[in-house]
Formats: sequence, C-alpha cells, structure tokens
Amino acid sequence: MTYQPLTFTLTRADLVRYAGASGDFNPIHWSDRVAGSVGLPGVIAHGMLTLGLVASAVATWTDDAEVVELGGKFTSPVVVPDDETGASVEVAAKSVTTDGDTTTIAIEVSCDGKRVLGNPKAVVRLR
Repeated sequence: MTYQPLTFTLTRADLVRYAGASGDFNPIHWSDRVAGSVGLPGVIAHGMLTLGLVASAVATWTDDAEVVELGGKFTSPVVVPDDETGASVEVAAKSVTTDGDTTTIAIEVSCDGKRVLGNPKAVVRLR
C-alpha cells in the first residue's frame, strides 16, 4: 500500500486560530521578538498543530480509519514567516506494514526539506 505525500500550508493566521482553540498563547507562536529572545529562528508552529497535520494526513490516506496510536518526537521547529506564503509542511508515508487488523504507517514530516518530527508513526485499524 502506498500513500501520496500531502503538503499543508501554515500561516500566522493559522497559528492565531490554533492558539485560540487550544488555549496555548505562548508568545513564541506569535511574537518574533520573543521567539528570537529564546534562541528560535522566528515564530514557530505549535508542536501539537504539526502533529495534527499528521493526523489529518493519516485520516485522508486511510479513509478515516480508527487511529489506535499516533505519535512522534518534536525534533525541529516549523518556522512560520510573517507573510502570505507561510510554511509548507510535507507529510509522507515512509513505510507501511500490516499485522492482523492493524496497519502501522511510518511517517516522514518535513518543512523546507528539514525533518521536523522524529520517528512519527500511526497505527490504524482499517474497517
């Protein structure tokens, strides 16, 4: 089974909306000044927003199969510029294995060619 890579665009407006929905108003997600003061290269996307993009890709690939497990390590930030273009996050399936009624999808997540999640994977139960 193969899955087409999916590309998601994140803008500063998306970060504002996510902050409101999640209650995470940490200024590293909206202030260049604060992000720079703590050593970040710019405003970054919320880690859970990035993982949410992975969940969206998995749902698309598997026609909304039951997700048994979803995870990954936050290894590099997704820097979101203050422009209309935003940041492009690509989610691709690296490998797919099936064991009984579950399928494990090893995933690769990158932004500007740099991996942003370490060892992300999803385990789904196909219907």
